[in-house]
Amino acid sequence: MKKLFDELSFQVSKATTEKYSTSFSLGILALDNCIRPAVYAIYGYVRLADEIVDSFHTYDKQKLLERFKEQTHQALDEKISLNPILQSFQETVHRYDIDRALIEQFLHSMEMDLNPTEYNTEKYKEYILGSAEVVGLMCLQVFVDGDKSAYETLKPYAMKLGSAFQKVNFLRDLKDDYQVLGRTYFPDVNMAVFDNAIKSTIEDDIHTEFREALVGIKKLPVSARFGVYLAYKYYLSLFKKIKRLPAQRIMSERVRIPNGQKMSLMMQSYVAYKMAIM
Repeated sequence: MKKLFDELSFQVSKATTEKYSTSFSLGILALDNCIRPAVYAIYGYVRLADEIVDSFHTYDKQKLLERFKEQTHQALDEKISLNPILQSFQETVHRYDIDRALIEQFLHSMEMDLNPTEYNTEKYKEYILGSAEVVGLMCLQVFVDGDKSAYETLKPYAMKLGSAFQKVNFLRDLKDDYQVLGRTYFPDVNMAVFDNAIKSTIEDDIHTEFREALVGIKKLPVSARFGVYLAYKYYLSLFKKIKRLPAQRIMSERVRIPNGQKMSLMMQSYVAYKMAIM
């Protein structure tokens, strides 16, 4: 029965999420059970595309990404795919009427990662829009379950949160992005002279986005509010740790939050949420 294949497909997306991200996995667990599978499906899909451009160095990435795009379009048009991750994703797109323009924008940013790019402010914003902000908007369409008015109200906040998450990722992954992948996302920044002053300017921008995003988190439907708040707290904790380190330190290592600390953050965040002090 197709039902069995659908169940398997969502299980694969869930397993993919759990394998690649402890933070998002715990955040999704804090969502209402009825929307978890859809968010797993979205994460599994974007993770698969990320792997193509970030990890498959001995293969023809451009060909693989082009094939992935074609398979995405085919799955969405035919409402079926033998690839379990694409199957769960297309089911989610149709169930929640996710705008296909968001998917196209995401795939465009993945294409931008195929070759080293000199990022000016315009390209920087374009990349973040597709790689992070539209992913937040896909999830938002799940959270509001078809309520167009709620979606439009919450859209700017979801974009701010996605942007803040992505910029924290840029700082966290600075070493590998620059030294291994040859990428420099921050506009008009010479990585050869990356220093505390440059780092501080970037951090001020991120801090503003976190503050603005929290306003929107408080307005989310109850089914999604705590899960998104928890992801926000994980990333805010990582951001604060990065802020405490000098520029040369983040240029030489990938900053992490230990799993034990994540569990502690989860409990603290739950108490704050229940006491309405978030």
